[in-house]
Amino acid sequence: MILSGKEIHKRVKNNDIIIRPFTEKQLNPNSYNLKLHSELMMYNDTVLDMKKEHKIQGITIPESGMVLEPGKLYLGRTVEYTQTNSVVPMLEGRSSIGRLGLFIHITAGFGDVGFSGYWTLEMFCVQPIRIYPNVEICQIFYHAIEGDYHRYVSDKYQNNTGIQPSLLYKDFSQF
Repeated sequence: MILSGKEIHKRVKNNDIIIRPFTEKQLNPNSYNLKLHSELMMYNDTVLDMKKEHKIQGITIPESGMVLEPGKLYLGRTVEYTQTNSVVPMLEGRSSIGRLGLFIHITAGFGDVGFSGYWTLEMFCVQPIRIYPNVEICQIFYHAIEGDYHRYVSDKYQNNTGIQPSLLYKDFSQF
């Protein structure tokens, strides 16, 4: 069951869902729009190896905007910090953004109950597109969870403070 916008608002007031900052203007009938932060990140390597940590470069989106190039992966993040205590968060790009050929969350839009942090956005475009900081770029929505569950815990992505590049290489060190 997906929570309605009114239920999201109620749970934000009760601190069952945390969205900071929270603005009622960004609340939709069954989701909440999240904004793009001015920070972006790109990998320096042209070939990405799953077993290795990669060097990254930070980019700042100026207020005048920045053109993204097709064929390149950009990592962004949300302005908003979110935390869930008893619901499952999901993230999707906004349809208005997708209709411009910008894919916001290529994969991993499924969150875990108990996730706490900023959302890293995997951004890819099909043609050059100018983006701007603080644009409402994606939407978060919530599913009720049934049955007993374990809250999300991770030494990779939980309680992040910004963009998180892939930390998949840590999984390989466990073998």
